[in-house]
Amino acid sequence: MAGSRARRRQAKAPSGADRIKERAAADARETKNFNAGRKPGEARVDWLQTNTVDLPRLGADAYGPWVFGDTVVRGMYRTLSGYSVADGEQRWSLKFGANICAVPNEASTDGKLVIGLMNGTSDKADCAELQMVDLRTGKAGWKKSVDRKGVQDLLSDLAMGISGDVVTFGRTSVSNAYRVADGTELNIEQPGNCRPFAFASGPRMIAATSCLTDDADVHNDQVQEFDPATGKPKWTYKVKTGWQVDHFYSVSPLVVSLKKRGQWGIVALNENGTYRSQMTGKGDYAVRCADEYAATVRNIDGCIGAAADANTFYLATKQVTSDTAPNNAVVAFDLDTGKQKWRVESPAGQTVQPLRMAGSDLLVQIEATYRKSGGLATVAPSGGALRTVLRYPASTSRVESSLFLPRVVYTGGRSFLMSAAVREQDDKEELKTKTMIVFSG
Repeated sequence: MAGSRARRRQAKAPSGADRIKERAAADARETKNFNAGRKPGEARVDWLQTNTVDLPRLGADAYGPWVFGDTVVRGMYRTLSGYSVADGEQRWSLKFGANICAVPNEASTDGKLVIGLMNGTSDKADCAELQMVDLRTGKAGWKKSVDRKGVQDLLSDLAMGISGDVVTFGRTSVSNAYRVADGTELNIEQPGNCRPFAFASGPRMIAATSCLTDDADVHNDQVQEFDPATGKPKWTYKVKTGWQVDHFYSVSPLVVSLKKRGQWGIVALNENGTYRSQMTGKGDYAVRCADEYAATVRNIDGCIGAAADANTFYLATKQVTSDTAPNNAVVAFDLDTGKQKWRVESPAGQTVQPLRMAGSDLLVQIEATYRKSGGLATVAPSGGALRTVLRYPASTSRVESSLFLPRVVYTGGRSFLMSAAVREQDDKEELKTKTMIVFSG
């Protein structure tokens, strides 16, 4: 009898496919309810997605989103999946035998992505496999093993980037580069004691390079642009001794964050790598970069809270709390002089983050609170008031504020908000965690 009851209970347990269908139906009902309660001027909720992946004990980082054509792609744990941008229906899902461990922030312009995978599932496994995936079809392309040698290499932080048709896999002591199309390795070695340790994604192959010195505590960094056709440096900018390249806030124009023992500086470079300016002016600024909270990825680009056009650099200030309500501002700097030009305050009780340029205007994320929904706005290059692009429904504020450090992609009139990780400790809770919500005008 006991054995029969156990078999009946096991038979009633929903399969993975059934659980996904049930969750999708629940998300669709919630989306319908959000839209039914919309007020005039509020954006439409196109779809909502809840986590359906049974994750390891400490949860997992989420990677993406990458939007290509009518497909949005997200990676988490051992899966990369593509969904319809219109309704969130899954179009393809690619499962791997080991964890995703590194990704570039951007895909190639023709929709190819190269990700890093662990080379096993044991405690001794390393992030040393590269896998190309076509985002349009979800088909896996070439796969390569990176030969990581020595303790320094194995313990290095990893940084990936895609520049044109080149994907880079950077570490403290060495970097590898491959053609995205076919995996052919590109020789980027250079004579001397300097080695690139991280490349930014974008239209130019920009690298942060470290040069060995007799004193390991004295940093001697460089910024370089490489020629993707030859793998050779086109120019080199030598950073002042003792300072390290921290992040690239923009590749074109080139704006570089530098650090030195608790100090922070921002330098702009000309297209040929010569010095342009240094940002000046007092203020507490805040930029959110993935390497500060992600468990594995240590990319040097893709920060939220900084953006630039040809003449101006935009930066978010740290939030201040008054009567329990957070506020901050966006500050604009002249890239030719480094001096502050103007300042725009956030809406009352909310914070704002520069995202990117939208034509000639700055696109700004208005972040949600538990009781107040967020949205997107623009600011003119000359400053002035925030102009609303999308105002998310008031009914979605709790979902928005529950997303873990959400990444925002705005394209084709749609705003994709994706949680950067699922960190719930309880299995039941992690399967209730909202991971993405999509809005349109």
